[in-house]
Amino acid sequence: MTVAVEGRQFCKNAGVTQTRSVATCAQCKVHWYVEGEPAKCTEAAHDHQTFDVHQHCSLVVLPDGTEVTAVSFDAGDPYIREVPPDYGLYLDKRWQPPWTHDHLDWPDFGVPDDAAQVMAGLRSSLDRARAQRRVEVGCLGGHGRTGTALACLAILCGYPPVEAIRWVRANYCVDAVETAEQEAFVVGFVG
Repeated sequence: MTVAVEGRQFCKNAGVTQTRSVATCAQCKVHWYVEGEPAKCTEAAHDHQTFDVHQHCSLVVLPDGTEVTAVSFDAGDPYIREVPPDYGLYLDKRWQPPWTHDHLDWPDFGVPDDAAQVMAGLRSSLDRARAQRRVEVGCLGGHGRTGTALACLAILCGYPPVEAIRWVRANYCVDAVETAEQEAFVVGFVG
């Protein structure tokens, strides 16, 4: 659900994180929510780990004042909104919302192969947000890919690439941008 804040619509409990348990299989390189999704690997000999993650539905104000909402995928009911976004840019194929959206091909814990596609998707999202459209950006957990995309949006707003990771961790989530490869992608991103 969303609630109105100063004339804008946001997710209910925006900025308040909820915790969910996620299981991973290192051999299959898959993960799933313990509650709400069937196991994606049932091989007893595989190394399965379970850990808690917090979820996001967080308003992020970019360095130029543009607002976007960063979201995690909630397998229980990912599309519940009182007022849906006008547009979503999703970095995980699990997102199939009923509103206008696009996907970027971006592997979990990795970086996209097509930098031009990323640039086009982020610029389009930024243009929509600057036009006062409600824009969501999300992956699965809302940290690695979403954090990397937010750091790149900050660069498109004029923020220095070498400081964008620190900016997104201070203004969105300390867990944003999860891997060294994602950090290198941000530092090398040219707006």
